[in-house]
Amino acid sequence: MREYLFMALIAAAVTYLLVPLVRRFAIRIGAMPEVRDRDVHTTPTPRLGGLAMYGGLVAGLLVASQLTHTGKALTETDVNAVTALIVAGGLITLTGFLDDWWGMDAFIKLGGQVAAAGVLVFFDLRLLYIPLPQNWGGSISLDPTLSTVITIMVVVVTINAVNFVDGLDGLAAGIVCIAGMATWAYSIFLAVNISGPRITTTAAIAALLIGTCLGFLPHNFHPAKIFMGDTGAMLIGLVLASSIVTTPVDPGIIEGMNKVPVLLPLLLPAAVLILPLVDLITAVVRRTSRGLSPFAPDRGHLHHRLMDIGHSHRRSVLIMYAWAFLFAFGIVGMSTIGVPVLLFPVVIVFALVVLVLMALPRWRGRAGTHAASRGKRSDDDGPPTGPMPPIPPEPEVGRRMQPPGGPGAQRSAAADGNPVIPAFPSRS
Repeated sequence: MREYLFMALIAAAVTYLLVPLVRRFAIRIGAMPEVRDRDVHTTPTPRLGGLAMYGGLVAGLLVASQLTHTGKALTETDVNAVTALIVAGGLITLTGFLDDWWGMDAFIKLGGQVAAAGVLVFFDLRLLYIPLPQNWGGSISLDPTLSTVITIMVVVVTINAVNFVDGLDGLAAGIVCIAGMATWAYSIFLAVNISGPRITTTAAIAALLIGTCLGFLPHNFHPAKIFMGDTGAMLIGLVLASSIVTTPVDPGIIEGMNKVPVLLPLLLPAAVLILPLVDLITAVVRRTSRGLSPFAPDRGHLHHRLMDIGHSHRRSVLIMYAWAFLFAFGIVGMSTIGVPVLLFPVVIVFALVVLVLMALPRWRGRAGTHAASRGKRSDDDGPPTGPMPPIPPEPEVGRRMQPPGGPGAQRSAAADGNPVIPAFPSRS
């Protein structure tokens, strides 16, 4: 337990300290593009925060490889997770960096994602079988070809799901952090009952992911000083996918623990990715139904809808945090107390109630305008879109706002003997 905490702290500290340096670098090279129509901020903000996150991840991996317990699982097994994550993470970070700086075609970026997933497979960080309960026929072993294809699909879908949800300050980092916490808690729960290097590897990757996200959040929460960009969103999506593909445990091993863990290998990945996956699926359906590319940007994501119905920037993020926490830890929590499977519909209904309550500002919209007119203070604690534009100096104002008639009218009036009092006297 102390080793997981230590490596998470290392990743968080290095990420936090690197962000100011990365921010200056992004400003210097001009990696702060103009505001787009679908953006919720109105001032250019530097990107490339993923570079700092990658630095924190690498530092945490190097430290973890030297620890007594996790070092063996990360480096001394058939799966060399340290090398796999450093190489694959570097490749996906480079892809995101070029996209954030110069822009990149969506299919070229997809190629970079597939290549990074292929690196994980090359180092045997892959799905070995699909876990299924015994009464469903048992787990399905995967041959090398099928294992490669399914692993790449899982990694690419996870990367794009996280990238799609990255639309508000602190949203992607917070949701992925919650997903990492749930994955770590599940792996620790399994480690109490069974042992194995893959479980330790999952817990170590999840701990590093948690630390990396927590180190970045102070700079990225609203109002953000820097964005992670595709550089960071694709990186943490890759790391989250790595923890998912190393998580599955044969349900036959854990069948006697209680009823729910038999289904957990199938339910947990969906639970920790519920928000990004829902956003990804709805975005693809929405865009393709309009004849657009699935990668075409728009303003129809879940976080955009929350703001459109009246929630503030910060409250929209916190609502999505709560929803992600409910699904992810609801599944893991039920496994630890051994509840019957019939409780799952209750949790789903409860989650739907929360979803309905998220729409309440639409019903309160009319009262909201009156509250704003009475001077009700926003919960955002400051200007939501950056500093106010500078006030031009007085001489410039004078040049922009000439009195009616212009200077020619003043000279004509003076020639007629009428005293003229200038509206904008010059300084003596």
